[in-house]
Amino acid sequence: MIINATEFKMRVGKYLKLAEKQEIVITKNGKEVAKLVPINKQGTPNADFLYGLMRNYPNKDISPRQIREERIGRYENPN
Repeated sequence: MIINATEFKMRVGKYLKLAEKQEIVITKNGKEVAKLVPINKQGTPNADFLYGLMRNYPNKDISPRQIREERIGRYENPN
């Protein structure tokens, strides 16, 4: 769902309730400026996403530090 900032400000409660079930993109002057996303209370979707960014990971037995080093390495040595 896409709404403008004025609509969001006038009905913030309504959109917070809707954000529990769907993403809401907020625009200002026709440009996307923010996104409300549902919080997934099961598992760790953000960590799962980071694992997917690893180039060579055979499994998920890696530490957050290894993920960070891999991400930093991409900026220092882009291939």
